[in-house]
Amino acid sequence: MIASSIKLVLSNPSVSLLVLGLTGAVVSILLGKKPRSKPVIVEALVAYFFLFSIGIGYLNNFLMHVVFAGYTAKFIGWANSPFQLEVGFASLGIGVAGLIAFKQNLAFRLATFIPPAFFLWGAAAGHIYQIMKTHNMAPGNAGSILWTDILLPFVGFALLFAQWKTTLTNKPDPGAEKKRIPDG
Repeated sequence: MIASSIKLVLSNPSVSLLVLGLTGAVVSILLGKKPRSKPVIVEALVAYFFLFSIGIGYLNNFLMHVVFAGYTAKFIGWANSPFQLEVGFASLGIGVAGLIAFKQNLAFRLATFIPPAFFLWGAAAGHIYQIMKTHNMAPGNAGSILWTDILLPFVGFALLFAQWKTTLTNKPDPGAEKKRIPDG
């Protein structure tokens, strides 16, 4: 049972890291300052998404494509290729940016998220093409990786949109001081 659970977690890193990010956000919210306002909740969800799904997720992708390239190629259903090294180092850059984005503002996070979002959608298109053309149903091509390649960009953009909305609704009114009723 434990071995099966560990195998499930390790063979589905995108899902596992998304769940860990959500768990981290919930713990942060529960242990954080009160009141638990909408901006505080959204900030925690976005920050931990970046820490786990982008930062740690892409550092994992770097390790898998560079250090464990043979295993990763087999898991995807491909032959090992020098292009894995390139994907690995691109993932290293994205992962480092994701770790930095954990404590950054909306603009930094949006700029950090655009490359992996389009990478994931492109990878999903490649996986679908391989399923249709070569009937590649390997777990790393047609399993949870395919679905997270499609869905994680939507989750990330939805979280960034929520953060943007909370910054709009919580900006101080620049004319509030002028509108103040004078004392006495």
